Amino acid sequence: MTDEQIVAGCIQKNPIAQQRLYDKFAKKMMGVCLRYCDNQYEGEDILQNGLISVFENIKSYKGTGSLEGWVRKIIINTALTNIRKTKKLRHNVDLDSVEFALVDTNHLGDNYAAKELLKVIQTLPIGFRTVFNLHAIEGYSHKEIGEMMGISEGTSKSQYSRAKIHLQKIIKVD
Repeated sequence: MTDEQIVAGCIQKNPIAQQRLYDKFAKKMMGVCLRYCDNQYEGEDILQNGLISVFENIKSYKGTGSLEGWVRKIIINTALTNIRKTKKLRHNVDLDSVEFALVDTNHLGDNYAAKELLKVIQTLPIGFRTVFNLHAIEGYSHKEIGEMMGISEGTSKSQYSRAKIHLQKIIKVD
């Protein structure tokens, strides 16, 4: 099925088209979810809520841009909503006042595995992690991040800078 056929089928609530959409994007979007949460269960909840939103809003997909990009944006917005609901972002903290769960870096080298990097990113405080994901991975500007998260552009830049410093300290291999 093409993306157009999947969208048309999902608009008609065709279970086969819905399954195709799920099969095509669920694994990739779960990876997105895991970057914004603390554990697999929370990620699964975000994915489920995000996909429900995708199915509820599929008729608003205009076909401009990729379907994957449209789905990703909904998943990211669902993750941000989850963060706001749990009010974790309201507790932005300084690096000096946080104890981080450091990963064993003895086995790290030039080929730092994606799963290991995800574990390291998940050690960041939620504010740092969210800004890092939105800017470094998703490509949003600090102005856009500020608007999405209800913080200033300067706060976004500061959170991103601190996240990078922390990640560099952990990933640095002797």
